[in-house]
Amino acid sequence: MRDVIEIHDLLLRTIIGIHDWERKDRQDVVINLRLYTDTRRAGTTDDIRDALNYRTITKRIIELVEGSRFYLVEKLAEEIARVCILEFGVPQVEVRVEKPGALRFARSVGVRILRTREDYHDETSSPPTS
Repeated sequence: MRDVIEIHDLLLRTIIGIHDWERKDRQDVVINLRLYTDTRRAGTTDDIRDALNYRTITKRIIELVEGSRFYLVEKLAEEIARVCILEFGVPQVEVRVEKPGALRFARSVGVRILRTREDYHDETSSPPTS
């Protein structure tokens, strides 16, 4: 994909971490997304129906993150990618999730993943018909 829609520094709060003290209060997480898609049709028609509606995607991610209680940022990133691809048909997504202040002397620590439809092939396949 040549075209990319980017969402920068989405700051949310969620329960995340493996330690008991991390499971008591919500912590900040910063999410960055690169949604790889073809924007040519929307760029030609100037019609939102032909565009990937990143506002709707962002609302769904906020709902997911704020309602989650994962232990690992890896799991949170994976679930965000799964939503983008399976619920919104994004062909490829890069997800970066960071926990500010998670490491002493570091501004943040995080994970960056790249997923495509093929990564969720088993979840998108139709069950065999009898």
